[in-house]
Amino acid sequence: MTLYIGREASKLWKRVCAETSTEINLLAENWRYILAGLICQYIHGLAAKGVHYFHRPGPILQDVGFYLLPELGQDKGHISEMLFTCVFLSFILWTFHPFIFKVKKIYTVLLWCRVLAFLSASQFLRVITFYSTQLPGPNYHCREGSKLARLPRPQSVLEVLLINFPKGVMFGCGDLIFSSHMIFTLVFVLSYQKYGSHRWIKNLGWLVAVVQSLLIIASRKHYTVDVVVAWYTVNLVVFFVDKKLPELPDRSGGAATLDKDEKSKEENHKLLNGNSVDDWV
Repeated sequence: MTLYIGREASKLWKRVCAETSTEINLLAENWRYILAGLICQYIHGLAAKGVHYFHRPGPILQDVGFYLLPELGQDKGHISEMLFTCVFLSFILWTFHPFIFKVKKIYTVLLWCRVLAFLSASQFLRVITFYSTQLPGPNYHCREGSKLARLPRPQSVLEVLLINFPKGVMFGCGDLIFSSHMIFTLVFVLSYQKYGSHRWIKNLGWLVAVVQSLLIIASRKHYTVDVVVAWYTVNLVVFFVDKKLPELPDRSGGAATLDKDEKSKEENHKLLNGNSVDDWV
C-alpha cells in the first residue's frame, strides 16, 4: 500500500513539474496579455470607486423584480456573495486542473488570456454605461440616511487610486448598469461551456447563473435591468470577441503530459507560432 502511494505521488509530482514547465513557457510568451488583463481589472475597480463620488441617494426606482421577489433583508444579503464566491473559486480551481489530472483539454495560461479578454471588453462597456447615468442605489448602504451612500471629497490622489479592497468593492454605490457579478459569472459559465468536459457541470453552471441573478435582485444589490442587460451583453461580447481570438489547442488528443523539456519547448513553439499581437486584437 505504501509502495503504491509512493509510486502515485511520484507520478503526480512529475506531472506537476511537466505542466509547470509548459505553462511557464507559455506565460513567458503571453505575459503581456495577462498583465494587460489584470491592469484592466484595476482600472475597472478604480472606475467603480470613482462613480461612487458622484452617487446621490434617492428613492428606489420602480422595479418588476422587486415586486416579484421578496426582499432577503440585510441579514441574508450575504447569500448571493457566498454563491458568487463559490463560483469564482470553483472556476479558478478548474483552470488549474491540468497541473493535477492526466486528462486535460486546456492550457491554463492561454485560457486566462481568453477569460481576461472577455472580462475586460464587458467591463469597458459597463464603465461607459454606469458613468452615462447614475441611478440611486437600491442596496441598503446606498439608501438615504446611510453614511456609506456618499463618499467624502478625496483629500489626495492616492486616496482615489487605492481601491480599498474588499470593503470598497462590497460597499460601492452608483456602479449599477450592468452587474459586475453577472459579468464574472457568465464569462466563467460560458468558458466552461466551451472547454469543460462534464455536461452535468455545464447544466449546473447555467442553473447557478439563474439563481445568482435572482439572489442579486432579491438582496437589492442591483435593479432587475442591471441583471437583464448583463445577460445579453456578456453573451454577445463573448460571442464576438471569441471569434477574434485564436482558438485554443485541444489537449484531449493525447499530448496531455510532457515529461521532457525539449518536447515542451517544441509544443509551445508550435502553439505560439504566428500568434502576433494583431491576432489577439
